[in-house]
Amino acid sequence: MPLALITGANRGLGLEFARQYARDGWRVLGCCRDPDAAHELASVGAEVMKMDVTQAADVTAASKRLAGTSLDLLVCNAGVSGARAPVLKAITQTDFDQVMRTNVLGPMWISSSFADCMPPGGKIAYVSSRMGSIGAMGNAGSALYRASKAALNAVVKAVSLELASRGVTAIALHPGWVRTNMGGAGADIDAETSVAGMRAVIEDAGPPVSGHFFDYTGKEIPW
Repeated sequence: MPLALITGANRGLGLEFARQYARDGWRVLGCCRDPDAAHELASVGAEVMKMDVTQAADVTAASKRLAGTSLDLLVCNAGVSGARAPVLKAITQTDFDQVMRTNVLGPMWISSSFADCMPPGGKIAYVSSRMGSIGAMGNAGSALYRASKAALNAVVKAVSLELASRGVTAIALHPGWVRTNMGGAGADIDAETSVAGMRAVIEDAGPPVSGHFFDYTGKEIPW
């Protein structure tokens, strides 16, 4: 039975990843900050694991529990949007710290802590955003979120280079504009469609495209 670990799995895209992989016969470790409140995550068949990606102690404890375990797939999904202000509007240090700690430092800690669990052929998928593409940027809104996802994309590329010799594939994914708490009710697609698409991209991904950036349809996005 293949094994997947998913961060931010208690709602939205993370919960849908957990639901779809569990439905298809995977063993799913669904990570969240508060396992006692993750009733829906448990109901879809995932094993609930406490891990707040912004807390080094949580990440370290989870990685120690999985020492010696082989992960077929690691989905770094946990993220926050923060203030949606343009770049010339002052951002508070509190908001900056929360967004960057969750969207960048968390995935860096996860990557470092679980790298030894990834076997040859293993895959790491990072849920990024087209808003992190500098080449595709067309407006200045949500500058902090954009900056955090651009930084995450750099992390993905670096991880792909470090793990290339082990045969591990790392890719960045844009889920589309999805009807979740973050995307809002007016978004283009539902979580089921987004996750099904991203799963297909993950399934097809291998070493030749490690370090690349794709949307949920498989289209490559410029950095």
